Amino acid sequence: MAKKSDPHTKLVVNRRARFDYDIRDEYKVGIVLSGPDVRAVRDGRSSLRGAFVTVKDGELWLTNASFTLRQQGNDESVVDTHPRKLLASKKEIAEIIAAKDTGLTAVPLTMTRNTRFIKLTIATAKGKKAYDKRETIKRRDTEREAQRMMRR
Repeated sequence: MAKKSDPHTKLVVNRRARFDYDIRDEYKVGIVLSGPDVRAVRDGRSSLRGAFVTVKDGELWLTNASFTLRQQGNDESVVDTHPRKLLASKKEIAEIIAAKDTGLTAVPLTMTRNTRFIKLTIATAKGKKAYDKRETIKRRDTEREAQRMMRR
C-alpha cells in the first residue's frame, strides 16, 4: 500500500528570513499562480530568497520570488520573477498595512501545499542588526553543543 504524503508539505522554505529578521506575526495567504508556476513550485524549482511583499492599491503582491519555468518543446528554462498577487482577507491586509506603516516589513517564509492549493506563509518582521545575527549564531552553537553532550 502506498504511503499518503502529508497534505501540508513545505514545498519552498525561505531559510534566510528567520536569520535576517525578527519574526512577529505570521499569516497564511493564497497566491495567484499560472500552470507553469505551479509545476515549478511542486518540482522544487522556485525560490523565496530575496523576495518581499509589497502593497499596491490595497492589494498584497509577492515581488522578486523566482520560478524556473521550462519552455515547452525544448530543454531550456527561463527564470521568471514578475510580481504575483496574494490572496488575503481585508482584515489581514489591513493588519499588514498597519504593520508596514509602523516600520515593519512583510517577508515570505514558506510555500506549502494545502490539499490542492498552494499557500504562502508571510510574516511581519523587523530587520536584525549585525550584532543580533551574531547572537543568534552563538545561541544556536551552544544549543547544538548541549544536544551533543546529551547524546553522549
